[in-house]
Amino acid sequence: MTFPKIGNQAPQFTLFDQDGNAVSLKQFKGKQTVILYFYPKAMTPGCTVQACGLRDVAKDLKKRSAIALGISPDSITRLAKFRERDQLNFPLLSDEDHAIADKYGAWGPKKFMGREFDGILRTTFVIGKDGRLKAIMDKVKTKSHHDDVLAIIDQLDSAG
Repeated sequence: MTFPKIGNQAPQFTLFDQDGNAVSLKQFKGKQTVILYFYPKAMTPGCTVQACGLRDVAKDLKKRSAIALGISPDSITRLAKFRERDQLNFPLLSDEDHAIADKYGAWGPKKFMGREFDGILRTTFVIGKDGRLKAIMDKVKTKSHHDDVLAIIDQLDSAG
């Protein structure tokens, strides 16, 4: 799988969130930096740690005019349960056919407990207010993901 190129326009998408509302990347253009993160499965340990980290830095993201959007192949129903259970304060988007994960290069071969299969490759994309891809995090540590994201936004802001 190959990622879109940094500096190019991020691949467009419209997906449904946990409440069944359509969310499009273009609705954030000119307004907010988008932290688009792909995670394998709602309500699993690593994904919960990652999501709760972003939940806990929501104020810091807001100060930086940024919003987190989580994308997984989960159903809208499962996303609603995840959001409610962990009091998540950002949209969770359902990509059941993994078409958007494919566009972003976040779907591919994985190994887990000796098995090989295709699935979500935990990846985060930072998309600027101009709709261009600014950074790609493909070695995500769930415990420090939120701090790593804030550091990248600050680095990009100071770079200009």
